[in-house]
Amino acid sequence: MNTRAGGPENPPLLVNEHDRDTAVTRLQEAYAEGHIEHEVMDQRLHQVLTAETHSELAQALASLPGENAGTMSTIAAVSGRIRRRGAWRVPRVLKVESALGRVRLDLSRAVIEHPVIDIEVQLGIGRATITVPRDATVDLEHLHTGWKDTLYKPRRRSHPGGPTIRISGTMGMGRLKIRHAWR
Repeated sequence: MNTRAGGPENPPLLVNEHDRDTAVTRLQEAYAEGHIEHEVMDQRLHQVLTAETHSELAQALASLPGENAGTMSTIAAVSGRIRRRGAWRVPRVLKVESALGRVRLDLSRAVIEHPVIDIEVQLGIGRATITVPRDATVDLEHLHTGWKDTLYKPRRRSHPGGPTIRISGTMGMGRLKIRHAWR
């Protein structure tokens, strides 16, 4: 019995595109904030883009400042409503967990400070509606639906410069509706 990391019992975790995108975003943010020089960013981007395992990815991100405390938040409810609207600050990663109930996230007037926002949903029974800014790009590639399909119509004409909203996670027996704001 081999118990070494990377052996048959514990194969190394392979990097997926979501992990790679998150790492690239962290490097870009560190560069934009002046934490790393241009040459270092180029070298680390190469490491991230060629990394095959999580340990290789971690090496490329070593010595970067940790993500800001405001970059991740979790909203959870067993039942009832989860609602965010108005001028609320959207973290870089938002986890939404609801077993029973309704979820309404309105990002149309929210303060969005990051070029990419990851919304991870774990919903059981109930409905969820996410309103994204008019100029946002929506990525649903890593969202798994159970009972009903997601309702979303991409905008015909996209406006460059808006945030990318990546929605991932699992929808149980509920339905997710995503729409672009009118204003």
